Amino acid sequence: MDEDAIDFVVAAWLEDGQWQVSRLPRRTGLSQRTLIGALSAHPADNGVIGLVSVAEDFFIVARTDRRESRYLLSDVAAALDWPLAAEVLDELDLPLPEDEDLDELTPAGDLTLLRDLGMSGSELAILSEDEELYPDEVLSAIARRLGFGNKYESLFEARA
Repeated sequence: MDEDAIDFVVAAWLEDGQWQVSRLPRRTGLSQRTLIGALSAHPADNGVIGLVSVAEDFFIVARTDRRESRYLLSDVAAALDWPLAAEVLDELDLPLPEDEDLDELTPAGDLTLLRDLGMSGSELAILSEDEELYPDEVLSAIARRLGFGNKYESLFEARA
């Protein structure tokens, strides 16, 4: 997978009750292993959240707390074209989709991975399945809902 395919990788974590947000190098999104390694480097009260957008096609929300890593892949069909998505499906112990399963967006993984931070699984499912939204728009909505939207948006304004 080419680094240029990674739109962005963002890490977010709570430190002393305050959200910290950092844009990570795109290369950290090239594999599940490098993503979790980069996220694990940050101190965190409740684990570290990774938000990854790939080729304006799909996104991954990852959460790791040094004991375990949990994932949400926005569309299982991405695993047929993108190694990172295939690695996440493998981590989730799910098979690659069949061609007949590709008619609509189908998220895979843990829809409850942000529940303790205030975002229900149903909210995450609704956002993930909205075919009108691009991955960056969904990830921005997640950041706003969790309470770090301004810090998240400022990461992109600084590079504009």
